[in-house]
Amino acid sequence: MRDEEKDQRVRPGWPRLALGALSGVLAGFTALAVAELVAAAVRPQSSPVIAVGGASIDATPAAVKDWAIRHFGTNDKLVLQLGILVVLAVLALVPGALAVRYRRVGAAGILLFGVVGATAAVSRPDSGSLTDALPSVVGAVAGAAVLYVLVGRLTAVRRPAASTSESATEEAGDAPSPSSGWDRRGFVLAATSAAAASAAVGAVGRSLNASRSQDAIASRKRLVLPSPGSPAQPVPKRAGIRVPGISSFVTPNPDFYRVDTALVVPKVDATAWRLRIHGRGVQRPRTYTFDDLLRRELMERDITLTCVSNEVGGPYVGNARWIGVRLAELLAECGIKPPSRGGPADQLVSRSVDGMTIGSPVEDLMDGRDAMLALGMNGEPLPFDHGFPVRMIVPGLYGFVSACKWIKDIELTTFDSYDPYWVKRGWARKAPIKTASRIDTPKPFARPKAGTVMIAGVAWAQHRGIDKVEVRIDDGPWQETDLAAEDTRDTWRQWSLPWQATKGGHTLTVRATDRTGTVQTDKRTRTIPDGAGGWHSVVVTVE
Repeated sequence: MRDEEKDQRVRPGWPRLALGALSGVLAGFTALAVAELVAAAVRPQSSPVIAVGGASIDATPAAVKDWAIRHFGTNDKLVLQLGILVVLAVLALVPGALAVRYRRVGAAGILLFGVVGATAAVSRPDSGSLTDALPSVVGAVAGAAVLYVLVGRLTAVRRPAASTSESATEEAGDAPSPSSGWDRRGFVLAATSAAAASAAVGAVGRSLNASRSQDAIASRKRLVLPSPGSPAQPVPKRAGIRVPGISSFVTPNPDFYRVDTALVVPKVDATAWRLRIHGRGVQRPRTYTFDDLLRRELMERDITLTCVSNEVGGPYVGNARWIGVRLAELLAECGIKPPSRGGPADQLVSRSVDGMTIGSPVEDLMDGRDAMLALGMNGEPLPFDHGFPVRMIVPGLYGFVSACKWIKDIELTTFDSYDPYWVKRGWARKAPIKTASRIDTPKPFARPKAGTVMIAGVAWAQHRGIDKVEVRIDDGPWQETDLAAEDTRDTWRQWSLPWQATKGGHTLTVRATDRTGTVQTDKRTRTIPDGAGGWHSVVVTVE
């Protein structure tokens, strides 16, 4: 082989390098599509995107995770998944370009992605078998094969009949001269076929994964919640204030905030659901079915939930009517006693079907408050997003220490012997909800007309109740607002204040006082480790 031909083979031009990089992306696409199909046979959570995404969430510092929730809200999971796909596409460019020179090495690079996905899948807390590695492994093998074939078209040649000397050179084992060109038509056909086949395989995989949830969807549709033996008291007529822009007293299910780490919402068949109660100080371990809970007396209560990630004035708070069974009664049936009565366990660890662990103080769960295992929300079975078939609700505690969704296991232990998910990431072990208030209207940077302007919003101090809400205009005196009627001390209260607005810029600030006499602190604190603190203010310009 002539020296110049050998140099051209070793150093392919930019066009072929670019097409090699494109081949890497197509190979990655193939790997994900095949993995999606295999995951349908294993379980949806074993998909590499979900497994790697879950591992990324677990490894993300609390401050970054809090930032994502603050900026993307309930779309944070979608943003993460799209980010993973973009990163994988960028990374796939490298083995693709590399394969143009080193075909087998490039294919091995795709296989390496499979190793990462498989490792993430089997290391997830909800993984129960090494079979969770199969989607990533099989997908990577398929992707590597596609890359090997595509790059083969970039190194294959189409040329006129070879001379006798050229044939002798090829028979001797030297590569043909790339100066004759590469198989453009073969590459286009192979790349198009790979893309179309991968799209079809991915679509089938998604369809099969969706079909696996049909039993869960059917079990929810069939469910008719019994009338509660302990119904909620009627909501007072003046609990809701008719002021445009204020949050409704009851938050509709579609509008209720959702903050969790589940990239794919678990869909659990209620007929197959089980709850195990066991652990330290459990004299009579029990396993309950969903029908066991339905046969018990159900309680119905209005309870406001708040996420610890809620910034001052933030949206992650909502009020709903929940129906479920008394958690304290279930615990007592199992022989569990709170620490104040000699029980050896001071922490209840609830586990979700997706592996989430949440630790709650046993004393709080058994002190008489309306802690429950909820089955329904606002008159219907729990939505899947909010924990169907069963979730925990504990008035007065932030969700990360109480509100386990898709619950399947309750273990009694101690705070000294076990740190649940969020505690391992720097959040507090105990987190009672702080007294807080929010201005709903006027909105920040609003431009109302001079004259009477209604300032209104909500305030909450679950399990203590709101006693007073005050508003300050600029640096003026605090003015007491008109409070809506209280439903219960576990729900938020609406408030309003008519303001004679004068032209110019103004700062409106609100603060609340709870039933213990505690005034909402003005000290600004981060959400980490136990909830944000500070007064909510909005700036408006009156025209």
